[in-house]
Amino acid sequence: MKIPTPFLLATLLAFPISVIAENASGVVYHDANGNGTRDEGETGIEGIQVSNQREVTTTDSEGNWTLPYDDDTIFFVIKPSGWATPLNEYNIPQFYYIHKPNGSPANFRYPGVKPTGPLPDTIDFALTKQEEPEKFKAIFFGDPQPSNIDEVDYIAHDVIAELVGTDAKFGVTLGDIMNNQLDLFRPSNANVALIGIPWYNVIGNHDLNFDSPNDVDSDETFHRHFGPNYYSFDYGPVHFIVLDDVEWGRQSSSGKMTYVGGLDEQQLTFVKNDLAFVPEEKLVMLMMHIPLTGVENRTELYRLIEKRPYTLSISGHTHWQAHQFIDESDGWKGTEPHHHIVNVTVCGTWWKGEKDELGIPHATMRDGAPNGYSIITFDGTSHTLDFKAARQPESYQFSIHAPDEISASRQDDAMVYVNVFNGSKKSTVHMKLGDSKEWIALEKVLEEDPYYVEVRNRELERNPDNPRPLNPPIQSDHLWKAALPKGAKPGSHLIQVEATDNYGRLHHDQRLIRIVE
Repeated sequence: MKIPTPFLLATLLAFPISVIAENASGVVYHDANGNGTRDEGETGIEGIQVSNQREVTTTDSEGNWTLPYDDDTIFFVIKPSGWATPLNEYNIPQFYYIHKPNGSPANFRYPGVKPTGPLPDTIDFALTKQEEPEKFKAIFFGDPQPSNIDEVDYIAHDVIAELVGTDAKFGVTLGDIMNNQLDLFRPSNANVALIGIPWYNVIGNHDLNFDSPNDVDSDETFHRHFGPNYYSFDYGPVHFIVLDDVEWGRQSSSGKMTYVGGLDEQQLTFVKNDLAFVPEEKLVMLMMHIPLTGVENRTELYRLIEKRPYTLSISGHTHWQAHQFIDESDGWKGTEPHHHIVNVTVCGTWWKGEKDELGIPHATMRDGAPNGYSIITFDGTSHTLDFKAARQPESYQFSIHAPDEISASRQDDAMVYVNVFNGSKKSTVHMKLGDSKEWIALEKVLEEDPYYVEVRNRELERNPDNPRPLNPPIQSDHLWKAALPKGAKPGSHLIQVEATDNYGRLHHDQRLIRIVE
């Protein structure tokens, strides 16, 4: 009996015995006319990576690739820089082929993938040439999370309408595309498509098939609409990796099925194999739903990226904004801390709060920041994030909270709070009162934003029986405070504030206060 080689043994462990000898194959080709079909004369492309969500291979001189498979495999091409994949009617990139000959489980409330039948003789991936600049923008949505069609409309009017015609090159939704109502994927996707750019999607804990008894089958409806639950692609000088860090199938203390943050072995293997083809000098950006610090086995991921000089990551999930700098205290062993962005959410506090004149809730997040989205400008190995509050001018970068009126004898009892939405420990905040030439430094604090506390209390008083009140406040990660300076004469005065964001850019705003005898 021939003893298996280590490679064959690893393959035997990874794939069912019944199909171990089977390989899928195909071609990555230059779709010169952009019709998504390989026509005569359209040649294969050498040196393109293709994956089965575990192994990663490279096409040969004629564009051919070969990978092993089982009866639940998603193949995809890893889009290289300077090339584009086809888009469907919703501007969702079509870079994958799903092989599920028997389809998804039929007993799920929300349907998954229909039976795909036998594996085709060849699985071909089309690429078309496109210009990709060194410097470009991308849009990031955290948790749109609509529970019904009314909330789908909130998203349309609150953020999508103002983004139509954007110069960003693509967009990404960082999970919780839905709030469990997976039949809303289609109308939501149709609205997002109007932005007019390719749109990638990350799976969140509210995008799962809760009928599934395990993690493996919990992504079936997501597969149907968006393809693989983890994958990668290049744009310009940046390598992007989409992760599925929602592990379904755990039991809560009450015995109910629940989820945790985690990455399974196959996904970590894919990341390792994928990065083997990514030059060290490239910026690698990880995109996920649950923040890195909430992933149980995150140190295994750290080991795969921490030796690289340029890494960045972004998530949603928490419904508050933060710039986190992960260091050795969390098990990171890189030379410099890893920058992780917890992104602002589109739905804010789950579409809660009093409605405005358009009938849209203000949805202020629990850290006192408004709902909205991010626009990140990438430039080589660097990046800059712009916080964009929904339906607000770009200049709206912080809020000032102070009393409307204060007694002259108690000026120094009045606290001024400044919530810098895109702020971090790198930010500075200063204020001055009236005609004073003295700028006072504010102290960064971990406290509840008093503005959010006041809004929530006011709404509870007005409507104590509200079945969906604003959520309790949390300590804000981007809040500064200082006492009002003494000595101002009675009358109306301006509090002028200067604040820098996480990237050192200076922003200005002001607020009126009245001092009385």
